[in-house]
Amino acid sequence: MSGEAAIGQQMPPRRRPVPDPRHLQMVALISLLAVNFWMIDFGARPAPTLAAIGASLLTQIVCASLAGLQQLDLRSPFLTGMSLGLLLRADVVWLHAAAGVIAIGSKFLIRHRGKHVFNPSGFAIVVLLLASSHVWVSPGQWGTEIWFAALTALLAIVVLGAARRADIAIFFFVSHAALLLVRAWWLGDPMAIPLHQLQSGSLLIFTFFMISDPRTTPDSMCGRLLFAIAVALLAHYLAFFMQMRPALYFALIALSPAMILLDRMIPAPQFTWNDPAPQGAPK
Repeated sequence: MSGEAAIGQQMPPRRRPVPDPRHLQMVALISLLAVNFWMIDFGARPAPTLAAIGASLLTQIVCASLAGLQQLDLRSPFLTGMSLGLLLRADVVWLHAAAGVIAIGSKFLIRHRGKHVFNPSGFAIVVLLLASSHVWVSPGQWGTEIWFAALTALLAIVVLGAARRADIAIFFFVSHAALLLVRAWWLGDPMAIPLHQLQSGSLLIFTFFMISDPRTTPDSMCGRLLFAIAVALLAHYLAFFMQMRPALYFALIALSPAMILLDRMIPAPQFTWNDPAPQGAPK
């Protein structure tokens, strides 16, 4: 056997680099916005979306500069701005810009052990819903086209598979669906009602792009299971017993600090992106 062959056999196989999940998230959200603008209108508008994206990017730049960070990463604020463009509705454009500022500012100001506590988009939406009567969340009535819901879900599953957070999306969606089905059975409602409630575009975005945010979810799988079930239960209570809309976002933000307790009770390696930022850098 030649020396080169022996060396080749001793060398471990090279691992293919895992694509950064944020790149896949960008593809998914850009695709959704493109469908909204050119195919199926579900309420997102170019000016508010651009305002949310621009404010998110600018706030990231300013906060990173004030924090003295040497590396500037604009992928996460870009995703935040697109999410706000898809979900948030307001009477005036500047409220979308305010949402971007609140969302990114929360990443830098509300932190625990290197993780931001609240999902930025969800936090901004809840703050503005509480502070202003001129904002609301898209009802997500995108039509009943099964292909579109399937496309969204498939894109999301690809994203979460790369981010290693597909489990919490499945945990939440199954819990939420089970609660809706049990309620319909208890009240004697036809199954068409909960099935229609599950055919919501905003529910898909919440499930696959918000509650599954790897930087604001528990580190352990068991912790994510408990967190997902708790959010579904609280959202169900707020929606059907307290008549609160939109219950999903209020439930998520109200329970987000529980992540800290779950990480302490069930320790696990903390999530990091493929190209981790310097210590303490929000991403």
